[in-house]
Amino acid sequence: MKLLTIMLLMLFLILHKPSFVLSSTIDYPFAPSPQIQAISTSMASSPSSPGFEQENEKQGMDSHRKMVIAFVVASTALSALILCLLFFWIYYHTSHSSKSKRTSVQNSGQDAEKGAYLSKFSSIKMVGKKGCVPIIDYKQIEKGTNNFKESNILGEGGFGCVYKATLDDNLDVAVKKLHCENQYAETEFENKVELLSKIQHPNIISLLGCSNDGITKFIVYELMHNGSLETQLHGPSHGSALTWHMRMKIALDTARGLKYLHEHCYPAVIHRDLKSSNILLDANFNAKICDFGLAITDGSQNKNNIKLSGTLGYVAPEYLLDGKLTDKSDVYAFGVVLLELLLGRKPVEKLAPSQCQSIVTWAMPHLTDRSMLPTIVDPVIKDAMDLKHLYQVAAVAVLCVQPEPSYRPLIADVLHSLIPLVPVELGGTLRVSQVTQQVLPIDDVAENSSHSI
Repeated sequence: MKLLTIMLLMLFLILHKPSFVLSSTIDYPFAPSPQIQAISTSMASSPSSPGFEQENEKQGMDSHRKMVIAFVVASTALSALILCLLFFWIYYHTSHSSKSKRTSVQNSGQDAEKGAYLSKFSSIKMVGKKGCVPIIDYKQIEKGTNNFKESNILGEGGFGCVYKATLDDNLDVAVKKLHCENQYAETEFENKVELLSKIQHPNIISLLGCSNDGITKFIVYELMHNGSLETQLHGPSHGSALTWHMRMKIALDTARGLKYLHEHCYPAVIHRDLKSSNILLDANFNAKICDFGLAITDGSQNKNNIKLSGTLGYVAPEYLLDGKLTDKSDVYAFGVVLLELLLGRKPVEKLAPSQCQSIVTWAMPHLTDRSMLPTIVDPVIKDAMDLKHLYQVAAVAVLCVQPEPSYRPLIADVLHSLIPLVPVELGGTLRVSQVTQQVLPIDDVAENSSHSI
């Protein structure tokens, strides 16, 4: 408003300046010098002076008229310029405000859910802080997991198990137990806590706290009721709970999480271990990326000298062969996950005791053949999608798993390709009639709509 007031004041002064100059000029044509006054006096006494005086006066009036016209033209041009700038300023701020409002409304559902969850968690008794991360009393962890009972195990990783725990106020959480018997495991623990304490995004797992019991460390996360994407696709249900639209939603959620890491974190974060087991699904099948033990921040170290780590089948060729690591390495891993969603196959499958085949090697010849593509799709979703959409997803997957990193798209480009394939009710822009019956029970969809990203 201050800027607008100043601009209007300037405009008022400028518009009134010409009339002031005009009146001044007419009343006081010019201040003649003594020499000119002398000449005028002498000429006035001569017989021919009246004609000369009239000619001189005429030239003076022409000069003043030109000055007035110049002032008017300049003032008009300047006024027009200021008006244009004023209208542009009003338009920019109006559109910016409208965009911010739309973004706020779009994220309000998930923000409200997360806020309620964290406020409930704040009632848990803490014993200190590690940076800005709450430290939970080990006794609470032990009690909440029934002394780490085997039936409470949700999954198992390279350094320990993940348990379901019920803390105070009947709050269910996931607790990852890390056996930090060596420096590498200790570094992974520190890495996870440090990175997740700084990251806030609906498609990144929320870190709630940590704990320790000597060399054993614990990380407490929000509980994801539908487990990992790997369990959903390759577990006992073999993907039966995941419709075509739901799979596209999971891919879109994952792309949004990666885009946040690559483009909105400073410095940028490369996950380095994206895979279906590190994509967790909540009660409404919202996907969230987890496990940042191998993640690195771009620019914080020499990425080309980092110890080779990752999971077979997801590791990009240039990283595996030359140790070169970029954000395009995450894009490659995302392409493998997209193939899992599309084909229902594991990233690496055994052909013989000593021979394996990757999903990329097996699928590539079929992905570019439109006649063959529908025959290799996961039987659970076969004939459940528009063929045009199937071809588009296959094309995105092919680009993501290109051997040459420069040929792969940015994750932002992948994101924009997937948005039109996901129904509006699930966070995309696709409008499909009766999509609620195809994807979720009606009650679930109504709730899920408020959590769309």
